[in-house]
Formats: sequence, C-alpha cells, structure tokens
Amino acid sequence: MTHSEAPISITVKSAAGSLVTLRASNAEELDQVVALSIASLSSAVTELEAAVRGTNAAVPPSPAIASIASQFGATVIGESVLPPSVFPGAGARNCPHGTMTRIHGLTGKFGPYKGHFCPAKQGDMTKCTTVYVKAGSPEFATFTADQTKV
Repeated sequence: MTHSEAPISITVKSAAGSLVTLRASNAEELDQVVALSIASLSSAVTELEAAVRGTNAAVPPSPAIASIASQFGATVIGESVLPPSVFPGAGARNCPHGTMTRIHGLTGKFGPYKGHFCPAKQGDMTKCTTVYVKAGSPEFATFTADQTKV
C-alpha cells in the first residue's frame, strides 16, 4: 500500500459483474462516503451495465460525472465511452474454451432453464460443465441470453 492510498477499501460486485470500490481513511469517513454515494453509484452502475449490454432504453441521461467525482474527492481527468463490442456481454462467463454461450431454454427436464454453456464441440472430452442459473436468484431475473431454445 502506498502512503497516498486509503487504508480502508470496500469493493462491491453487482449482479451483472460490475465492480465499484469505495476508499476511506477511517470507519467514520467510510460511513459518510457510503451514505452520500449510494444513489450516485446505483445510477452509474446501471448506466455502465446498460452500456455494456448495448441498450439505453431504461437508462436516464448520464449522471453529472463532476458531481460524482466531487463526492469522492476525485478529479475528472477524462471521459470516454467504449463501444459494447469491447466488452463481452454483461454476465458473460469464460472457460478454457472461450466465452460461454448464455442460453435460455423454454422447455427442459425441470421446465424453463438459463445457463452458461461451454463453446467446445459436443462430444469433446474436455468440454466444461454447464453452469445453470438458479430460478429465483438475482442473476436469473437479469439474465440476458445469447440464444433461446424452444
């Protein structure tokens, strides 16, 4: 840790995988930072995740970046928007074979399902196990499928 880095930091991961880190010098300052930042962070994460997904439908105009920066005592040194193609889709998972395919099946052994499927060819002995998303979990509600199987 460098002398200019805050000794307390908390990193929170959203359901879609975005990471937000808050830093403070002591517990009291951290409480204040969290209290002042929750609404701004929520808005910023929502905007970021929508940008990664390539949708802007439910996202209000971008929040005042300078306002957010001032809440953290930060200075804005530049702004840039990366095209969605730079990122894998929100919630994407990788395996040794590449980016897993997100599939929503309408009829499965136990009804509708959602999961991340290995891109290796069927029958490949090294094919990874499918990672299913549990119904009722936060990820199930926000899951964006690459394919839907009927």
